[in-house]
Amino acid sequence: MKYATIGPISVYFPQKYENIEDLRKEFPEWNVDEIYEKTGVYARHISAADEFCSDMAFSAGSELLTTNNIDPKSIDFLLLCTQTPDYPLPTTACILQNKLGMRVTSGALDYNLGCSGYVYGLCLADGLIRTEVAKRVLLITSEAYTKYIDRGDRSLRTIFGDAATATLVEAGDERSLHAFSVGTDGSGADTLIAYGRGVRPESLSIKPRHRRRWASSLYMDGAELMKFTVSSIPPLMQDLLEKASMTLDQIDLFLMHQATRKMLEGLTNCLGVPPEKVPVLMENYGNTVSSTLPILIQEMRTRGMINPKMMTTLLGFGVGLSWAGTIWQDVWSMR
Repeated sequence: MKYATIGPISVYFPQKYENIEDLRKEFPEWNVDEIYEKTGVYARHISAADEFCSDMAFSAGSELLTTNNIDPKSIDFLLLCTQTPDYPLPTTACILQNKLGMRVTSGALDYNLGCSGYVYGLCLADGLIRTEVAKRVLLITSEAYTKYIDRGDRSLRTIFGDAATATLVEAGDERSLHAFSVGTDGSGADTLIAYGRGVRPESLSIKPRHRRRWASSLYMDGAELMKFTVSSIPPLMQDLLEKASMTLDQIDLFLMHQATRKMLEGLTNCLGVPPEKVPVLMENYGNTVSSTLPILIQEMRTRGMINPKMMTTLLGFGVGLSWAGTIWQDVWSMR
């Protein structure tokens, strides 16, 4: 049997760059130092007015293929995770498949998940490889949440940034993804939702859990999301450990969705793990939704912070409500 391996990763950030000092000048009444202390976000990249999901995804995907000398026609399946697609239809992945020069006998699909999306994508890619539907899967995340956010929204503008990533997931002989665990609770749909972006009008939409304070089409209840996360991730972690026949102290690194510093500190405490095992590397990117985990992996590879001997947990959680985890060894970095 062949197993899915996380191969090379490429990252694309839009050219526009906005930091705390820019916000201080624009909104002198905001306490940006306090905001930074809570979020851990100093700067974010923002997609241009004429730059959209497929544009960022193409930049990440083409860089991956070019840099690693990969023939696009060798890709058997394209998975695109996005909550900001170019169109309701056609599927953005179909547009991207053509732009990247993949063969017409390859599969391509979008799936709409946010902060848990990268791990879900790995799970899907693992299934495609194990069932021999594909040998090479191109997993792309591309999010432009800033297009949902009003400039005066102090809550969301200071957190979210735009980015796209591309990951080659390919068949290998050595197992590197040791277990998966996923969860969904649609009763929490009212905690993070974008209004007026689908065919259902806002007048007939799910109501936000609490009063909407800002003009953004995106609504987020940060306090409720924190409660959800600290209650759902410990059982998810326990399920992963049981499936992999491991104990918590055997995990060397906990790579978590980079939501905010406060969220990661809360999770670190509730899991009872040392802070040095939970990297926080979002200061210059912000919360890029489904792209945070591949950005984190690539950043750690570049800095030499991860090696094949380490047992690593990838944890995603958020909008949906949805959560997912896997236990992973970076065997590709041995090459």
